[in-house]
Amino acid sequence: MSVYHVGKIVNTQGLKGEVRVISVTDFAAERYKKGQLLSIVNQNEKIGDVVVKSHRKHKNFDLLTFENHQSINDVEQYKGMHLVVDESFLHELEDDEFYYHEIIGLDVFCRDEKIGNIKEILELGSNDVWVVQRKQKKDALIPYINDVVLSVDVANHRVEIAEIEGLLD
Repeated sequence: MSVYHVGKIVNTQGLKGEVRVISVTDFAAERYKKGQLLSIVNQNEKIGDVVVKSHRKHKNFDLLTFENHQSINDVEQYKGMHLVVDESFLHELEDDEFYYHEIIGLDVFCRDEKIGNIKEILELGSNDVWVVQRKQKKDALIPYINDVVLSVDVANHRVEIAEIEGLLD
């Protein structure tokens, strides 16, 4: 059985058992819908399962409450832990759509020269931005738009980007 990270619990919110989550999923509304089963893991060890009771957005966080967790005392122990979902909850995506776990770690090339690998995905409104870690250089920010990302080949662990002036400076 495989699991996929959907978020990290970074803090509590208020006194009524709400937690702040930094999401690492494109499908927050689906992953955090009422009744959704999530598992809590700490350093890849499963701590337990929780069922989402409520979800709302606040600034850059997803705020969640879980069934049978009515107070801050019930959820404080989860700070710093990760929320994961079983692979059975993943669904087929359209062409040119990818799960974060498929993109993070891919090698990025420009004109057959390896630039680095994708270490993070930032959600910035109109399009995602892929953070590419480069050796002995600062990270490159690559917008996930058709003019920049020419191809994504998950099977061969490869992304090809266009050579655009200033993109990799």
